[in-house]
This record gives sequence, C-alpha cells and structure tokens, in this order.
Amino acid sequence: MAYPRPAEVEAAKKDAKVNVMQQPGFNVGYVGYNTKKIPKLEVRQALDMAINKDAIINAVYQGAGTKATNPMPPTQWSYNKNIKDAPYNPEKAKELLKKAGAENLELTLWQLPVQRPYNPNGKLMTEMIQSDWAKIGVKAKIQTYEWAEYLKRAKTGEHDVITVGWTGDNGDPDNWLGALLSCEAIGGNNYAQWCNKEFNDLVTQGKQTTDTKKRTALYEKAQ
Repeated sequence: MAYPRPAEVEAAKKDAKVNVMQQPGFNVGYVGYNTKKIPKLEVRQALDMAINKDAIINAVYQGAGTKATNPMPPTQWSYNKNIKDAPYNPEKAKELLKKAGAENLELTLWQLPVQRPYNPNGKLMTEMIQSDWAKIGVKAKIQTYEWAEYLKRAKTGEHDVITVGWTGDNGDPDNWLGALLSCEAIGGNNYAQWCNKEFNDLVTQGKQTTDTKKRTALYEKAQ
C-alpha cells in the first residue's frame, strides 16, 4: 500500500499478520497564499492564525501528522528548529483584518482533488479551513479541478489560496526552498507567487557552495 490513509494504518496495526513499519514522512502539506492577490502580510497572517491546525491534524491526519512551521520537514538537514508557529488566535486574526481594512473578505480556496502523502483528505481539510475563516468573517468559496488542470491553473496564479504540498526529491534543502519559494520558481511550483530578494539571494548562495556548514547557515537564515 503506497500511501495508506491514517485510518488504514491503524487498522493494519490491529492485524497480527501485518508488520507495520513507520517513519516520519519526507513531505510537507501547506496552504499557499497567492501574494499577488493577497499582498498584505497582515491579511495572510490573520488567515493563518485563524486556522485550527491541531484540529486538522486530528481530523484529517488522525493525529499522525506534525504541525509544519517551516517549508521543509524536520528530517531535512538545515531545518531551523528555532522558528515557531504563530498560535491559533481567531480574535487576534480579526484585529489584523480590521487593521488591514480587509473585513468581510471573500476569496477562493482551492481543494486538493487527489489523495497525496501530505494530504489524505483534501475535501475535509478545505471544509475545516472554510469553517474556521467564517468565524473571523472571511467567506471562502471552495473550488477544485482535475489534478493536472489544478496544477496548470495554479502555476498561472488563478487561485487566491491553494491547498497543496511537496515531497522531497533528493534530500537537498534547495529542493524545498528553491523549488517552492524562489523568484525563479514563479510560474512553476511557487504557487504563492512570492519573490523576496533577500531570501532569494540566500538560497542562491546556498546553491553556489559545497560547504555543508556554510549552506546550513544560509538555509537556516532563509527560513
């Protein structure tokens, strides 16, 4: 079974004839905010802190997931352990939206149309996010497409917010930071349409040296 759902893993554990071997996944599932359509940082921060991520981990991953704080998994070398996630705080989220002049916000929330190792139930996840955002006055319209069309449209930046993810290809930090967030990845896997010169320079420098210690310092700073 290539990508069993969390519930299937638990069922397999109860079967005496099945030997279940587990290890942390080398992937990240995330909510991508299109910075071209949601340019204000305060709005993106508000949307993020309004999502009850613990509830999603329990319901969608049945407790088998780990809350992401970086754009790479903890098992990736150069992962910055000092970065902390913003706590779940709907009231603070409302304040940020008011400050940004974005009350009564309406947006599209794209639902992952397939089961992936980083998201076993895209429908449930988007419905939970939609419900969380409604509590802070944000109206999200869930939208989806066939998988190939989903990716094609996402690369052109049609979405406001997208649920997607990434599984590491080669064990290198650039396969996360460069592939997902560099300026060069816009039009590719940078679904956030985000381009930051300081970040991009750090990632570029990381690719230009083979010194692991120097690369680690650069990638930790980039995160």
